[in-house]
Amino acid sequence: MAKHLVLVRHAETEWSLSGQHTGRTDLPLLPSGETKARGARELVLRHAAAFDLVLTSPLQRAVRTCELTGFLPQAEYTDDLLEWNYGDYEGLTTKQIHETDPNWSLFQDGCPNGENAEEVAVRVRRVIDRCLKIDGDALIFAHGHVLRVLAATWLRLASEDGEHFALSTSSVSILGFEHDNRVVRQWNACL
Repeated sequence: MAKHLVLVRHAETEWSLSGQHTGRTDLPLLPSGETKARGARELVLRHAAAFDLVLTSPLQRAVRTCELTGFLPQAEYTDDLLEWNYGDYEGLTTKQIHETDPNWSLFQDGCPNGENAEEVAVRVRRVIDRCLKIDGDALIFAHGHVLRVLAATWLRLASEDGEHFALSTSSVSILGFEHDNRVVRQWNACL
C-alpha cells in the first residue's frame, strides 16, 4: 500500500492566470510557470528523492511540470489524470458562466456536454487503486480540479467536496495515512 501520494498541480499557463476553465485545451506553461515548476522540485525533494510510481496527465502543462521537476523519465502517462472535461464551459471564466447561469457551481452542477464530479471521481479512483498497490510513495502530476476530486475521494468524502480544497499552480500536496486512516499530510505548499 502506498505510504504517501504526493500531488503536484501543473505550473502557470495563460488560462490559469486569467481564470479560464482549461480542461482539454492543451496549453503550454508560461515562462513564469516554468520557473515555478522548477521551484516545485524543491518541495517534492523535501519529501523524497525517489518514488515507486510516477503518474502524469498527458497534457503538456502537466508533462512539462513533471519534466522540470526531474521525474519525467520514470513517469507513466494516464488519461485518468486529465483535467475535468468542461464541455461547453471550456475557455470560459466562472464570471462569464454566471452571466447566463448565476447559480452554477462546477462541483455541484458539472458542465453541459462535459463531466460532473462523480464522473471525474470514477477516473481518480482508478489512480488511487494503482497507488494502493505499491509499497512506497507515488508522485502525481495533474490539474487543479481533478486533484481536488482526488483528495476528496482519498478521504472518502463525496466527490463534490473537492470544492473545499483550493490548489495553487505549482503547488505540492501530500496525502497519506495516520494509523489506518487516510489523511491530508500537507496541502497547497508553494515556494
